[in-house]
Amino acid sequence: MTWRTVVVTNKAKLSYKNDYLIVRNDEVKLIHLSEINTLIIDTTAATMTSYLISEMLSRKIKIIICDKKRNPQGEIVPYYGSHNTSEQIFKQIEWDDYCKTIWTRIIEEKIINQANYLKELEIDSYKMLYDYVGDLVLFDETNREGHAAKVYFNCLFGKSFSRENPNDINYSLNYGYTILLSQFNKEIVSQGYLTQIGIKHHNVYNWFNLSSDLMEPFRPLIDKIVKENFNERFDGGMKVKLADVLNHKVRIKGKDQYVSNAISIYVKSVFNAIEKKDVDLLTFFEYEL
Repeated sequence: MTWRTVVVTNKAKLSYKNDYLIVRNDEVKLIHLSEINTLIIDTTAATMTSYLISEMLSRKIKIIICDKKRNPQGEIVPYYGSHNTSEQIFKQIEWDDYCKTIWTRIIEEKIINQANYLKELEIDSYKMLYDYVGDLVLFDETNREGHAAKVYFNCLFGKSFSRENPNDINYSLNYGYTILLSQFNKEIVSQGYLTQIGIKHHNVYNWFNLSSDLMEPFRPLIDKIVKENFNERFDGGMKVKLADVLNHKVRIKGKDQYVSNAISIYVKSVFNAIEKKDVDLLTFFEYEL
């Protein structure tokens, strides 16, 4: 079972030998590829062999590359993640309006998780978010999601906080969300679908519209990490804490699973619910942040 997130932060040479990732710098470290879910190259001073990249792609291991400011800049994924990719894409192109029902239920779960986190923090405004859930209409035409987000983030980080402000809180949130987004990209591609074709998200410049749609209920996992480290700077230590979110455990389908595996279970349930037109087939993690 793949579960480990490996973060390379210093100058190193990465290569492959006998099913192992070999990291060479001041010492040599070996990590079996069967354990690795995601590799994050958090430095521009690291090099990788093409052999290693090929082996990782064949095993569907996500590779995230950071820029000189150590922010996620791109990722490496295989062209085809499934033997029937063409078939799945044809299905995706023909998705009908029932997807609006699926998306609405996903957003409902997101707001519920936000409310539950505020309740955990003993902030009374959680009741307002539950009211927004009750007011939610198909495809959120009245923007209950946006109203809930404003209340939620003001409760977490103060009434003067805005998601548009250039500060350490937003840098941390964005970094963490990017880690989650990359994991969703991996799972969507592995199921044979295109990340570009979304349900609610349809920005022509966004390569990850579908991932942006599906990841919503998992965002509070990042919010909790940032809230618990409210006074920390956005630096290497904070990035490691955020990247480690994939190694946290949540409960889904009655079992404790790493977040990376929970995302896989959830994404499969979304596609199953769309195909069978049954919103009750959606499988969410239980709120135990």
